[in-house]
Amino acid sequence: MPVYEIRIKGYLDQQWSTWFDGMKMTYNEDGETVLTGPVLDQSALHGLKIHNLNLQLISVLRVETDATS
Repeated sequence: MPVYEIRIKGYLDQQWSTWFDGMKMTYNEDGETVLTGPVLDQSALHGLKIHNLNLQLISVLRVETDATS
């Protein structure tokens, strides 16, 4: 299953991790929240619905994949 890194402007509270299917949330010095975790497919990636929360998306990067992807 591919692993994605999603960068969002601003710091999100940890309570939002359930909205993002338990993806790991970290914060960087640039004022960004970084979500990292496996995403089943493109449909699931779109299903995160970042735009519904009025969040500013900075980037989406596929960072890892296993041999079966």
